[in-house]
Parts: sequence; C-alpha cells; structure tokens
Amino acid sequence: MALILPLVSFLIGFFGAEALKPFRALLAALLARLLIPVIIVYNMVFYKQGSLWLIGFSFISSLIFFGIFYALNRDKLRALCFSYLNGAWLGLPFALAVFGPNASSTIVALYIGGSLFGNICAVMAVSEAKQDLKFIVKNVLLSPPVIALSASAVLSFWDFSAFEHHPAVQWAYALNKVLVTFSGMCVLGMWLSKVRIGWQDLQRSLLLIGGRMILSIFLCLGAYALLPIPHAALTYAVIFMFFCLPPAANIVALETHYQGTGHSAKYIASGTLASAMIIAVYGLAVHMLVPAL
Repeated sequence: MALILPLVSFLIGFFGAEALKPFRALLAALLARLLIPVIIVYNMVFYKQGSLWLIGFSFISSLIFFGIFYALNRDKLRALCFSYLNGAWLGLPFALAVFGPNASSTIVALYIGGSLFGNICAVMAVSEAKQDLKFIVKNVLLSPPVIALSASAVLSFWDFSAFEHHPAVQWAYALNKVLVTFSGMCVLGMWLSKVRIGWQDLQRSLLLIGGRMILSIFLCLGAYALLPIPHAALTYAVIFMFFCLPPAANIVALETHYQGTGHSAKYIASGTLASAMIIAVYGLAVHMLVPAL
C-alpha cells in the first residue's frame, strides 16, 4: 500500500506532463522551499538522537565520493553527478514508501548534509571561473535547508516536546509527507517523460550506482564503528538507500547556466531510472531479510 501513492503520483506526472506543465515549476518550488523545510523543522525541533552526526556523515561522504571520482576521471561535472544526490525529489518519497514514516528523521538528516555539500560545491564544480567566497557563503545561507535549520535553532530555545504527539501536529505532518511524495514523484514523472535514454546510458548509471554502493559499505562500517549514530537496523538501511539515489536534478540547471551545455540531463535521467530499479530490488530484499523493517 505504501508504494501506491508514489507510483500513482509518478504516473500522473509522466502521462499528464503536457497538461501539468504550467504547474511543474510551482510544484518543484513548493517542494524545495516549503514542504521539505517543514519536515526539516519538525525533525530538528523534535530532535532524534544522532541527527547532527548523520548530517555530518552525509556531508563528508559526499566529499569523499566527489574526491574519489574526480581523482579517477578528472571530470568535475560527472564527479558532481556521482556525489550530489537527489535527496529532495526522490530521497524522501522513496524512504517513506520503502520504510514508512519512521525513516523520516534519518533521511531528512542525510538530505540536509547532502544539500549543504551541493550548495557549497555544485557551483564551483560547474563554473570555470573561481567563485567568490562571499557568493558561496550567501548561497549556502540562503538555501532552504539552512534557513530551515536556522528556524529550528531559534525554536530550540523553547520546549515543544509536549506537542509532538498532538493530533493537529501529527495530522499536519502526515499531510505534509503526502504532499512531499506527490510533488516529488509527479515532478519526476513530468521530467522523465521528456528525456530519452538508451541501454548504454542505463548500463553506465547502474555501474556507477553500484560502485557508489560498494564505497558506501565501507563508509557505513566506519560510521557504525566510530560515530555515535544509533545502531538501529532501520537507520543503516535508510543510509544505504540514500547512497543508491541518482544525481540531484538541479545540476543540469547549474550546468546550463554556467557552461551553456546540458550533458548532465542524460546522466540524471538514466541515473534516476537505474536508481528506481535498484531501490525497488533493495527494498524488497531488505523486507524479506528483515521483516520488522
């Protein structure tokens, strides 16, 4: 049942792309600037143990992915596609669909870390000119995840724990998660309906995600041994799923703006299809091996 909403939302976007085209930018902006920040504020105000460590772990992992790929290929754009993952449009909907609402605090923390990496490194990776430090700092501070974190920091001066399980709060949070899933998967469907990819593109993306998954095993083992992240099966199942995500969709917008090209569109499209296949198999395998999840 959990997969019905994301599947239906994707099909609505895919087959209704032309009719819904006027709403695509609105849905994307609503998702990035309101719906996801609300989830961030909720999870940080009602703080879950280990969230700050997960943010740092996600950020450092992205740096490691970027560094390894760039060292091997000397291609900053492809290295960015390998390391800056789509935690917004896909990470949250996939995590909620595969693992349910208990996965939200983990995937939100991972998304924040990945988003911080993207806001700091993405422009530098796609731009040929050296970026001014003030521009980078401004870009980070004005990004929706950082604004949401700042709002959470202000709200943390008060104790809202008594309201966490209030029916109105839970209803609003549940509605927000439904809207996140619908918006993310609908926009994804509209976007993929316009991109054509071949078997070689898909094969390349499967190999790249597979390589990232192998690297992530070592990162997860290191985090398990060294970091005070809760040693819960669900937490590490969500972490591993996060590393199966495709490149962030806004990479192509940055590439087009700074380089006048759109090579990353095919990487993102094929990566999204490959990721959906891998996460579907991964989700089924995890639930067969660990039914409690």
